Amino acid sequence: MPTVLLPRAILAASLLLGNGATWAESRCSEITSSQPATLSCSYKTLAIDSGSAGKRKVVYQVPLGKAPAGGWPVALLYHGALVTVYNFSYHSDMPFGGYYQGKLIQGLLDGGYAVVAPNALTAKEAWQTNAPEYASDYQQSNDYLFLNNLFGAIASGKFGPLNRKRQYATGISSGGYNSSRMAVSFPGKFKALAIQSASYATCVGGDCAVPALPADHPPTLFIHGQLDWIVPWTSMQPYHERLLYQGLETSLHSEPDGGHAWFASSPGLVLDWFNRHP
Repeated sequence: MPTVLLPRAILAASLLLGNGATWAESRCSEITSSQPATLSCSYKTLAIDSGSAGKRKVVYQVPLGKAPAGGWPVALLYHGALVTVYNFSYHSDMPFGGYYQGKLIQGLLDGGYAVVAPNALTAKEAWQTNAPEYASDYQQSNDYLFLNNLFGAIASGKFGPLNRKRQYATGISSGGYNSSRMAVSFPGKFKALAIQSASYATCVGGDCAVPALPADHPPTLFIHGQLDWIVPWTSMQPYHERLLYQGLETSLHSEPDGGHAWFASSPGLVLDWFNRHP
């Protein structure tokens, strides 16, 4: 009887499903039969110049298949403080709902979005958007230089066929503040923002005074836990209300029992928001 060689994709599927995993045409695989559950998405890396600070590692991936005309829409994913992005691997007992960040990456890739996850200057530092020395002088920050280089690399095709006219940003905590920064310092570059457990670009913790916002501020979704004591819900509220006051598009999802974390609902909410703003 002849030996039958299964295509690697089918073989991988049978092995994964035999281990209680989910599998489909996806960059990601999830194993839930043992605890902690694990989720891993394939990834690539690229080093982007950050001036005197050297180069920063950027972790990224594009969806399976052929890119649409104009390239893949791209979601910039900004991490929280004290975190370095090495890969796209997550487990269910990670702090701050980290597993759901993995589910977000999975949802974005499966939904046809490239995901680009840059790193802040060092693992011990947050994004510089609300650092006292840069909050009102952001163009002097290393982040400003780095992010301009990153956007240039996206536009020139270094991450593959990405659509620079369909850029989105999301992030948690420090990364959420940095997502807001996209509206303030990079006008016209982003179609929509999704801010998790954070507020306006220059705010910190419980204090948040929000100035008049630019008329081209991207549509912004807020996802926030009402039991968040690190970035209180009440510090996000002035930002949301300022957008409403100025007639700018915004939406708010409050998690009644949620703390300072990604939620199970976050991936679907972010993907839906981005899809609604092509």
